[in-house]
Amino acid sequence: MRSLTALLVLIFTAAAARGQSGAWADKLFANQTSHDFGNVPRGAQLKHTFKITNIYKVPLEITNIRVTCGCLSVTGHPRVLQPNDSADFIINMDANRFNGPKTVRLYVTVGPEYVSTATLTLSANARLDVVFNPGEIDFGLVSRGQTPTRHIDVEYVGSFPWAVSEIVKNSAAPFGLRVEELRTGHRGYRIFATLKPDAPAGAFKQEVLLKTNDPSSPALTFNIVGNVQASLSVAPANLHLGGVKVGQTESRKVIVRGQRPFRILGIDGQGDGVTAHIPDRESVSHVVEIRFQPTVTGQWKKALLIRTNLDNQSVSVTVEANSSE
Repeated sequence: MRSLTALLVLIFTAAAARGQSGAWADKLFANQTSHDFGNVPRGAQLKHTFKITNIYKVPLEITNIRVTCGCLSVTGHPRVLQPNDSADFIINMDANRFNGPKTVRLYVTVGPEYVSTATLTLSANARLDVVFNPGEIDFGLVSRGQTPTRHIDVEYVGSFPWAVSEIVKNSAAPFGLRVEELRTGHRGYRIFATLKPDAPAGAFKQEVLLKTNDPSSPALTFNIVGNVQASLSVAPANLHLGGVKVGQTESRKVIVRGQRPFRILGIDGQGDGVTAHIPDRESVSHVVEIRFQPTVTGQWKKALLIRTNLDNQSVSVTVEANSSE
């Protein structure tokens, strides 16, 4: 009965939308369907995120995505959204591929049974007198503890006595900045970014703000992105053992990998029928067998902490199971 009601609601919504100027799919984006980047340097890599949420009570499939310009690309979205699920549409607009004002539309079609298309609009004005080269700083994939340096050139080719008065970044950014004036005959700056040795593992994207003395465009931004790879990892990090009868034993294996040979010093969190074998050797990778032998019925969730001598780092594994007679 609930499924039938949900379908009737969806049919009614879709039918009502035919008489309205907007598509009902726009509501999936909370009607936040446009973004203006304003004045940007030529070559800038512009990024914006639209959030999509399935507000209906049936799954929705993203059946088609179409853009009106090759300067626009989309990442991050799933193919199917379950009811109440949300996801990000990560938009990249390449200001190296157009001059002056530009408006681009992105069409997102959902269905497949009841079809509607949301229209997302992005606009920007690529200035010809300010150029970013390259469009952003990208560290790529970096091992944790390494401290590479990358740079971006900010060039000005106009007649205004243009200058950057301040460079602003997040205080928690995993990199440091320094700047020097260009020596290539162009007016402008070379901005260096150096990754910190204690940068946390994982992908990051940080926006850097340039304050200028130009009243027509007092602020410019560029992104610094990268992905710090942990020196220690475990896979899989979550073990779902399903149903295990009391007295029986279910086991799984996980692999712990490091960037250089290491030892496993101990595994915390064992107990209540959960045990783990600690390899007695030094290696770049270890296979750890985790066993579960319940003595009473119930639902189980245990967090195991695997401690190592690799820079005193640890990784965690979650074990979940149901036990029955």
